[in-house]
Amino acid sequence: MSDILHLNVSVAHGIRTRKYTCLTYPPRKPEAGIGGSMARKSLVGVVADELLDRIIEGEFPPGSTVPGEHELSARHEVSRMTVREAMKTLQAQRILSVERGRGTFVNPLSRWASLEAVLRAASEGKNDADASIQLIELRRMLETGACELAAGRIAEEEITSLFNYISAMKAAHSINDVAAFVEADLAFHDVILHASGNVFVSVLFEPLHRVLENRRTETSAVPEIQEHAIGHHQNIAEALQSRDSVRSREAMDAHMQQTLDDLKHLVLETK
Repeated sequence: MSDILHLNVSVAHGIRTRKYTCLTYPPRKPEAGIGGSMARKSLVGVVADELLDRIIEGEFPPGSTVPGEHELSARHEVSRMTVREAMKTLQAQRILSVERGRGTFVNPLSRWASLEAVLRAASEGKNDADASIQLIELRRMLETGACELAAGRIAEEEITSLFNYISAMKAAHSINDVAAFVEADLAFHDVILHASGNVFVSVLFEPLHRVLENRRTETSAVPEIQEHAIGHHQNIAEALQSRDSVRSREAMDAHMQQTLDDLKHLVLETK
């Protein structure tokens, strides 16, 4: 656990600032991909990226055709060869499919093979409700198992850190500091993922971080949801402290169910 850092989390509380010493983990550098830095992208990557943006924004919904090589070449002021290679990039990721004699069509999101593109669609796209629900479903599958594993592997300092993050969440809730609440919430779950001792769990969750932060900010803006989250985080921390794997799994599962219920009834129904 040499990569664990100690972090002082400060949350303003009235005229005082409370500090909580917690564990945190250094972020991984994002992998290169279609959503990576624009600085070193080739023209092919730029054209593919901008076309993906237009697809995600709903300009070209699933089943629709995308513009031909000539139109895209003129729009981006690049050669038709560059456009052709950009289209091949999106075809390889199964975002586009070519039907000979008919044109190039946008595939449904369920067929896309690029995790980076799917995450971008989830965080920036128009189909917000479905993406939010499916993200919780994914979290439920992974985090309940991670919590079960963590019960037998978590260190004492990590348990202390969990309770300190809960204290930070309570302090942030008391002054409606959504950003501080979300930061402590995400960090709480991050400790459990690392405590599971399974390297694949952390690797799988790393690309989700930006999407999770966006979603948490939306839901945590509701004070009632904050209250529910604090109670469930307390139950999870106590279950892990007991080293009971079944209880820990059930506590995390209950939290995921409450999160789903809150999303449906306190966020989506009010839009």
